[in-house]
Amino acid sequence: MLYFVLKFWVKGGQVLWMKAVIIMGSKSDLDYCRKIAENLSEFGISSILRVASAHKTPQKVLEIIKEYEKDDVVFVTVAGRSNALSGFVDANTVRPVIASPPYSDRFAGMDILSSIRMPSGVAPLLVMEAENTALAVAKIAALTDEKVRERVKNYQDRKKGKIYKADEELG
Repeated sequence: MLYFVLKFWVKGGQVLWMKAVIIMGSKSDLDYCRKIAENLSEFGISSILRVASAHKTPQKVLEIIKEYEKDDVVFVTVAGRSNALSGFVDANTVRPVIASPPYSDRFAGMDILSSIRMPSGVAPLLVMEAENTALAVAKIAALTDEKVRERVKNYQDRKKGKIYKADEELG
């Protein structure tokens, strides 16, 4: 006898296969993370929001990675100021990691530099803005999920359509 275990999540009556684990460095990033999650749901991708700091609670970060790494996940890391979280998560998983630091006026946006330079062998992807982060996750999921691929294509078509419409309105 063969048994198959299918892992999926249901949200709003929609079956979601891949998920994104969004790890924020502090709860102050919650609103930004919720925007990512909202955009992910547009592509049919579920999300889980967690709080852990690479600086203050590195063991907690490792526990979260271990908890979800066995599934088809993309880790999204949200940390500002000194973003050790993205590199730390990436160095401890074989799953894709997307660094999505929220913009901060405090340092004239220069805190982004801590998300750009990584040591050799550590390669989180860097994507700014919640909507673009969700799109990046969706494109990774689209490699193996035809429905997500279709949603990405529809999303891109809508964006293109807005440009054509704006141009027509001016003409």
